[in-house]
Amino acid sequence: MTPPATALPVEVPQAFLGVARSLTDKLWLDRLDARGAAKALAIVQRHQLPELLARVLAGRGIDIDGVSDFLDPTIRKLLPDPYTVTEMEAAAKRIADAAMRGEKVAIFGDYDVDGATSAALLAWHLRHCGLDPLIHIPDRIFEGYGPNTEAIRALAAKGATLLVTVDCGTTSIEPLAEAKRLGMSVVVIDHHQAGTELPEVDALVNPNRLDDLSGLGHLAAVGLVLVTLVAVNRELRQRGFWTSEMPEPDLLGMLHHVALGTVADVAPLIGLNRAFVAKGLIAMRRRDHVGHTALMDVARLNGPPEAWHLGFMLGPRVNAGGRIGRADLGVRLLLEGDSVEAARIAAELDRLNSERRVIEQAAEAQAEAEALASIGLEDKIGVIVTASEGWHPGVVGLVASRLKEKFSRPAFAIALEPGGIGTGSGRSIAGVDLGKAVRQAVTDGILLKGGGHAMAAGVTLRKEKLAEFRAYLENALARDVAEARHVNELYVDGAVSARAVTTELATTLNRAGPFGSGNPEVVLALPSHQLVYADEVGQAHLRLRFKSGDGSIVNGIAFRSVGQKLGNALLANRGQQLHVAGSLSVDRYQGAERVQFRVVDVALPDQGPSVIR
Repeated sequence: MTPPATALPVEVPQAFLGVARSLTDKLWLDRLDARGAAKALAIVQRHQLPELLARVLAGRGIDIDGVSDFLDPTIRKLLPDPYTVTEMEAAAKRIADAAMRGEKVAIFGDYDVDGATSAALLAWHLRHCGLDPLIHIPDRIFEGYGPNTEAIRALAAKGATLLVTVDCGTTSIEPLAEAKRLGMSVVVIDHHQAGTELPEVDALVNPNRLDDLSGLGHLAAVGLVLVTLVAVNRELRQRGFWTSEMPEPDLLGMLHHVALGTVADVAPLIGLNRAFVAKGLIAMRRRDHVGHTALMDVARLNGPPEAWHLGFMLGPRVNAGGRIGRADLGVRLLLEGDSVEAARIAAELDRLNSERRVIEQAAEAQAEAEALASIGLEDKIGVIVTASEGWHPGVVGLVASRLKEKFSRPAFAIALEPGGIGTGSGRSIAGVDLGKAVRQAVTDGILLKGGGHAMAAGVTLRKEKLAEFRAYLENALARDVAEARHVNELYVDGAVSARAVTTELATTLNRAGPFGSGNPEVVLALPSHQLVYADEVGQAHLRLRFKSGDGSIVNGIAFRSVGQKLGNALLANRGQQLHVAGSLSVDRYQGAERVQFRVVDVALPDQGPSVIR
């Protein structure tokens, strides 16, 4: 008789430091299970790396044989043959034809950072080929997203024979049909989700179209433009276009653009994206690009840029032109060769960004009040939908993001025009597909227009449809939201004391970067440290100091925490012992370096070794 099979033991996860519920209602979990810890030890032995760095790598699923490539990602290893992308060959040949013939090319971009960097990269290449391309970035308010018939007619009137759309165009069926009727060739380079109906164009390069098997769907548009230009360079090389008088352009010299657009578009920092950003940051540190240098100067970024600088300091300034000012300012800055003019444009973008913050804060306060009223004491609302006639359409995405962060559920902010049409943006939480719900709402006739992806969406609707839209979202997403909000976890990579928090440790852990979407920052815990100082500084930040049992001090910062759960918890526990979770960064000021701890959560000690079942 065969004995019964013995079940393998199942590892029951334990709360890290016993934190089953932090002061912001999070469960702390060790990013590594026992198997991961064994892998980390093997990485230490094979590669002679510090133990904490090895834990970080193992926690991100890096195999022992893949450690070297992860720590030093190279584009040449990760870049596939561009022709694996559907219709890439047709696109490359048509753009090469334009270069050979000296055609007038029109570039139609989007008004965000990915669109600006995509347009700038393509325009730089075409100029290198001896062309003088037209560039059109639509006005967010008067034109909206994507190609429109009026703008296309204007470009045709200026003699454009080839229209290339970047970061848009996949769903622009009628406007691009008009371009074809006007005699233009059309190439679309886009990365947004595609449906079953596509525009009839000469080439539609989009790794997220249903018939594309390239595996490059994670690329931002600017990364896809670079891949396209690799194919164009090869095509022109085969035709003998490059000469000593017109040498082949060095595309890797333009990785500044690719890094900025990729990070700002929150593209996952995996695979080729991670290599683009890692090498792009190195290029930016050389400060040899006029536009990027002016942007870093106006942002008062004195030290080497990191990925989070691109997302939170540089990107918002480029975006400001598209949000509340002239949509083409970002592209103009990135193409500007004169340092004086670049400084002037950067200063204008900086001014617009400050103005944007004021507009955003006013809308945010109103939206939060409306959200609180709708949620009520019973907390039954799964999706927040706020709307107002006083909001600027350029900030609704930012407002939705703040609402999502504050209330831990999907949120929409909609700007209503006097004519009764509302345009808005939504932001989601992990596990809730907002784009799918919005596309279905369009099909059901609730929305006039709408689209997006799992974590973000845009909508256009009539004011009288607001209540129906709210009800639809609640019905469609309530279960997903409830399940997603039930799981509120913070994964911790390891524990250290204040004495161990040094610039050397920060530098070591940064080897696992660049960090961002798809490659989360390293989260460390300071166990049982006393909060000896907490005070407000800047734009709703808290400056902090923590002391360990041996008297060592670590400086901390909690960004945008005032008035939030985190800030309230910190201010209420001055002088108390706390478990503190956060990430390390190096603060550089007037030539001096110091490490600071960017706090993301806090918990009371002595909760016990809670086992999560």
